[in-house]
Amino acid sequence: MLFGSISYLNLLPFQLFLKRYISNNAASMSFSHKRAVPSAINKALKRRSIHAAFISSVESRKCRCTNLGIIAHKKVYSVLLLEGENQTDPASATSNQLAKVLGLKGKVLIGDAALKYHLDGGKGLDLAQEWYKKTNLPFVFARLCYNKHGKSIEKLAHTFAHTKVKIPQYILKREAKKRDITPKELTWYLEHIYYKMDWKAKRSLKSFLAS
Repeated sequence: MLFGSISYLNLLPFQLFLKRYISNNAASMSFSHKRAVPSAINKALKRRSIHAAFISSVESRKCRCTNLGIIAHKKVYSVLLLEGENQTDPASATSNQLAKVLGLKGKVLIGDAALKYHLDGGKGLDLAQEWYKKTNLPFVFARLCYNKHGKSIEKLAHTFAHTKVKIPQYILKREAKKRDITPKELTWYLEHIYYKMDWKAKRSLKSFLAS
């Protein structure tokens, strides 16, 4: 099974879980990975060069999806709209569309670069917060979808949804260093992300896709 992976901090807990899950199921499961930005992962799943991935929610309409997403309640800190001329982020799909739905203009900045910008004191609108102001709902940035091996992916998703992932200190330090932030800042950021699609998340996604 070829699993697509977004190389952002918001998926670090899932990536660690996946490694352990594969190890525990090695006799029956064979995984390999392809890492890329969200827009590239979207295309890879569509052309079936990967079998499963967290893809941009705006691209998930016609996909078979699990009950997992990348979800933020109020602020997310890694999807920002900066002042200036309209400019989409080529790595994004959902965030670019979200800015349009909200009727906001400026430069879209997503992912670890946006988080670093915020932590360094940069100013910008948090698009998850702007969505919450409008709808009083969390925002679903991505969903775990698949085009093959559905039974295995659904089982994996169910297990992750009921697993509390603890990130070892050495990994926190390593991943924080890569992005020039502190382990404390990394942990703080992940406290604003959750993954199980509750009724509010489902309602929010439906509203966004209908916009």
